[in-house]
Amino acid sequence: MPTPLNPFRPTAGAEPPLLVGRAGLLDEFAYGLQIRSGAPGLLTIFTGARGVGKTVMLGEAEDEARRAGWAVISETATRGFLGRIGHAMHPLVEELGSGPPTRRITGLGIAGFSVDTELLPDQQTSWRQLGEESLRLLDAQGTGLAITLDEIHGADRDELAQLAAAVQHFIRAGLPVALVFAGLPAAVSDLLDEGVATFLRRADRIDLHAAAVDEVEASYAEVFAALPTPIASGLLRTAAEATGGYPFLIQLVGYHLWQVAETAPGPLEGEQVNLAISAARRRNTRMVIGAALAAVSPKDLEFLRAMAEDDGPSRTADIGRRLGDARNTIGNYRARLIDAGLIESTGHGLIDFAIPGLRDHLRT
Repeated sequence: MPTPLNPFRPTAGAEPPLLVGRAGLLDEFAYGLQIRSGAPGLLTIFTGARGVGKTVMLGEAEDEARRAGWAVISETATRGFLGRIGHAMHPLVEELGSGPPTRRITGLGIAGFSVDTELLPDQQTSWRQLGEESLRLLDAQGTGLAITLDEIHGADRDELAQLAAAVQHFIRAGLPVALVFAGLPAAVSDLLDEGVATFLRRADRIDLHAAAVDEVEASYAEVFAALPTPIASGLLRTAAEATGGYPFLIQLVGYHLWQVAETAPGPLEGEQVNLAISAARRRNTRMVIGAALAAVSPKDLEFLRAMAEDDGPSRTADIGRRLGDARNTIGNYRARLIDAGLIESTGHGLIDFAIPGLRDHLRT
């Protein structure tokens, strides 16, 4: 019997074989899809550190919406996202509307509608008017539109304010729209506190954290049961503990463990599991830690290295003494690094690393 293909996909936003530790997080969203307008779960923000699975949860929300028959527009909050969302609405109006054709059909695929359009130069419709027309047509079909927006912490404030104002208008009109965001925790908090998108403060905010190691172990036992040669439960426990419950490491460790297991002549031994764990950690360093540190200033790096001297959460007062900097300067470093998703507050005057493996990396 041939060995099944490796089910783990340790790339950004890829769907894992099992969604570990996330049961029930989309229940309110799914319920809202049934109500179709005004349900709290239809406005949701996912926050969490890098690699904790925010983009995966957006994908899960999109799948949930499609299963409910909704149209889906998926975007990242880079400049111009509002225009791209508007462009994606055009096929909905063209396909569902009954008016005379105003554009040339060239073919496109979006959430089950298999047409693409090329806008004629004289086609000028405001974003809100286009959105309202799309939603009224979808409403008549007993469905709606779900918009997902990733990396909201990097969004242009004006564009975000326009999107929020339009969606608020749609909701007041009783139209079936859902809006699901994802972004780094502190940056999202600052964004909402700025007042550019006050309406979005009403959204359900779901802070994603590491999964329990027991849940990781159970998921590994289920997935690895497909291998011709079983992996001893003790070794699966070792692999699960190595992930720390961190979703991206769950994928990385699982990927490399499967890769080792599918070529092993017999049952795995501890040394082989450790090799897989080491490979996963190296890749995590390259893909997550290296990328996260790439934009860090030399002074911020000094701050992080001073934190790495502690085995657990650091006191900001201790960091100030180690660096010999004034309290307000330390506060600036702290704020920047929290915004960057590298560290997080763990209590009054306490901070810790937000990315697994970062402490060990800085110590080498």
